[in-house]
Amino acid sequence: MKDKNFQEDPQGGWTFIETLIVIGIILILTSSVGFTAVKYLDKAKAVTARSQIETFSLGMDAYFFDCGSYPPDIHGLDALWKKPDSGVPADSWNGPYINKPVPRDPWDNEYEYIIPGYNDMPYSIRSFGRDGKEGRTGNDADICSWE
Repeated sequence: MKDKNFQEDPQGGWTFIETLIVIGIILILTSSVGFTAVKYLDKAKAVTARSQIETFSLGMDAYFFDCGSYPPDIHGLDALWKKPDSGVPADSWNGPYINKPVPRDPWDNEYEYIIPGYNDMPYSIRSFGRDGKEGRTGNDADICSWE
């Protein structure tokens, strides 16, 4: 039974206030998803840097087996991709030792290559993390071949 005071909306749509409430709810839900995605994006970049450093380390070992030493730091990691102009016997370089040119780290910084390396290692490769500075913690932490 219909109430006498109840009038149906002839167009049957939502009111402006109802529309604003729905838009507000959608904005709240999408912003919470966005903050979660950013957290995982930072983690994915750190994993990518670790993976790239491991790839460089494998290439360094192959370079060492062929040439008898690690690339001098003046040639850096680029010696894994293209033959250095000097310092390597002509027949010993059998690269490339990585499958594409040396990329920048996920934060668009150069990787650091040092020979001899830290902790009595023969070489060290490091990404300085999101902030591009030595040290730090969290998302700004360095990602190193010796850890």
